[in-house]
Amino acid sequence: MRTPARPPLNDLKKRLDRSRAEKARMPRDGFLRETFVLPRTDARRKAREWFERWPKQAYWTEIESWFERPGDVIEFTIRRLPAAD
Repeated sequence: MRTPARPPLNDLKKRLDRSRAEKARMPRDGFLRETFVLPRTDARRKAREWFERWPKQAYWTEIESWFERPGDVIEFTIRRLPAAD
């Protein structure tokens, strides 16, 4: 009895890569996140811009984490829902 030949894996690899790329774009919790590394004044301006464009009450906009880096630079991650109800 002969062992069957292995199926081509190219299509499977393409589907796996596509699926992984889609998951990387949208985290499981549904929030969109963006990380910024900006001088303090620019960081404040960027956060205000996000809160004005996507209000907290509708999009659950929130600064998820922030760190003060050397040279008065702020690294922060802000998140929001992709759409309001």
